[in-house]
Amino acid sequence: MSSAKPPTGTTQGTAGSRDHEPVFLFHKGGKIEVRPTIKVRDQDSLSLAYTPGVATICEAIARDPHLAYDYTWKSNAILIVTDGTAVLGLGNIGPLAALPVMEGKSMLIKEFGGIDAVPMCLATQDTEEIIATVVRMAPAFGGIILEDISAPRCFEIETRLQGLLDIPVFHDDQHGTAVVVLAALTNAARLTGRKLGDLRAVVSGAGAAGVAITNMLLNAGIGDIVVADSKGIVARGRNDLTAVKADLANRTNKDNLRGSMNSAMAGADVFIGVSAGTVPEAVVASMAAKSIVFALANPNPEVHPDVARKTAAVIATGRSDFPNQINNVLVFPGVFRGALDVRASRITNNMKLAAAAAISAVVGDDLTADYIVPSVFDTRVAANVARAVAAAAHADGVARLR
Repeated sequence: MSSAKPPTGTTQGTAGSRDHEPVFLFHKGGKIEVRPTIKVRDQDSLSLAYTPGVATICEAIARDPHLAYDYTWKSNAILIVTDGTAVLGLGNIGPLAALPVMEGKSMLIKEFGGIDAVPMCLATQDTEEIIATVVRMAPAFGGIILEDISAPRCFEIETRLQGLLDIPVFHDDQHGTAVVVLAALTNAARLTGRKLGDLRAVVSGAGAAGVAITNMLLNAGIGDIVVADSKGIVARGRNDLTAVKADLANRTNKDNLRGSMNSAMAGADVFIGVSAGTVPEAVVASMAAKSIVFALANPNPEVHPDVARKTAAVIATGRSDFPNQINNVLVFPGVFRGALDVRASRITNNMKLAAAAAISAVVGDDLTADYIVPSVFDTRVAANVARAVAAAAHADGVARLR
């Protein structure tokens, strides 16, 4: 019998004491499982499913690797990878503590996209080890979702993996958030009688989400955008910028504003918050008429909706208990459904723009200040996004299946 002790800071038998709490009951035993797609009832079916019949399939795939898409789960399976360094609003809690989130992601992509997903929490935070591990695991999957990996490492990991693999690699904290923000902002601008090109936006946060949102809005044609990090406005000439932020400085902030984020918000049309911190009420009031406030920090928005609505025309948060939740669930099931359906080799900028347009289109003529994005339970969303993404993949030449 092993004499191993529980890890420091834990006690044996504590799970039972929590079983009366609804959230623990909901997660008891995990949220996902693996089930067979065929029934093995007799010797003949066993011989087909496993040895000796399976050898025929193996030999066929060895001769033509593309057959794996037809005769294994590869065409409908993705790997969800994390190192636990940037989990939700919890930070660097490690791979084991990140597992409930990864299970949840797997559950949601199955529920809304019909896609099988395997959560993989890696016991390393080394960039090279993560890349090497994912490359070695990739043959069994049709796509990779990177999740809750801290910046700036997440940028390099995604870029290098996409260069090494011929399947889509998608860092959801970046691109999922950016797609929903673009969809919501498109509708908010329409509601207030403007176009994206008319807007000047301020983004609070230059991490994974902030950088991706900025890039997405630039690709969509926003008028101007100013990004701020913890030290102030990201501007040309700042000598403390990372390579990623220096690149942003060269493509944003047309007037090369300097100073605090609060000063940049004077007269701005849009505020997008994806970082910790609080924006004073007076600063929100200094924005332009018909302002748009997306305060997306969780669990505490940078601007409370009750404060923002005193002067803002449209408000969104990352929370489910206020209208207009900016939720990545609107994105990744449909994006991967569309990508897998055409066996895309990557997810391009145009595919992401198409996903945003598809999400905003679901709202249609029902647009109001409290309804600029559809509900995550709207069954039209994933289907519309999948069709739009598949069409964009064909247009961009990354689809391998008609």
